[in-house]
Amino acid sequence: MAWGPFRFGTDRWDPTHRFETSWLLSPWLLFCIRALISLYCFTTLVFVLAWQCVHDETGCTASQNQFSYFTSLSYWGLAFYFLAAAVHTFTYARSGVPLLDRFPRPLQALHSAFYTTVVVYPFIVTIVYWALLYTGTWFAETYGGWSNVSQHALNSVFAFFELVLTRTDPPPAMHMLWLILVLALYLALAYVTAADKGFYTYSFLDPGRQGGLVAAYVFGIAVGCLIIFGVVWGIIWLRKYITETKLGKTGKFTEPSGHSAGSGKDLEMSRPQETHVV
Repeated sequence: MAWGPFRFGTDRWDPTHRFETSWLLSPWLLFCIRALISLYCFTTLVFVLAWQCVHDETGCTASQNQFSYFTSLSYWGLAFYFLAAAVHTFTYARSGVPLLDRFPRPLQALHSAFYTTVVVYPFIVTIVYWALLYTGTWFAETYGGWSNVSQHALNSVFAFFELVLTRTDPPPAMHMLWLILVLALYLALAYVTAADKGFYTYSFLDPGRQGGLVAAYVFGIAVGCLIIFGVVWGIIWLRKYITETKLGKTGKFTEPSGHSAGSGKDLEMSRPQETHVV
């Protein structure tokens, strides 16, 4: 029983396709939006790397260092999530059976955890950047303003889209453990970077400048992560309650032939109710 929360489950995976559908958008439109978001994220990441290689005095060193920053790593996560989500939505819209349904159960569970990171971490990045790292004056260059807004503001807009317009269930409480574990692994990476490359990715992690406050910052961000998880859980629950219970918008579905279903409510009621996936 002690290992129960860590099991992948044996019930049917996501029988009403909540990861590939929306209560408002058709599967084809949801696919297009997710694909566009993924394209924008990848374009931003590649352009930032190329710009720094061309314009930075040290050449591509700054671009190489990007992979030590949580902002950059989480943005890569956004790009790959929306790419994967777009593929799953496309296969569902085309055939009625998403590619995700054909995956082994561990990969399906990992996709669920991936979703949780995508709707939690961007808000941490946005809050920490504008509250602790932003200098208070707007960027003198267009590139600086665009790159920082893209990575420290639009990231949360993209996460909010997934929270509000999809049909996902509230994430399992067990995901809090994985959120904190990933943050702990990043903390280790930050100090490995300091030892290997001689700089701290974020000033609040530098014990030489912050002293004992480093522990307070680390603990505060961990607590903040759990608070954001709780807020995200509440937003998803509220979205389901308003759209499905109050408004009766149970979802926009696709028939196996790939054509839009005539009645989303009838299609939802004709499918078995899913159990909570851990």
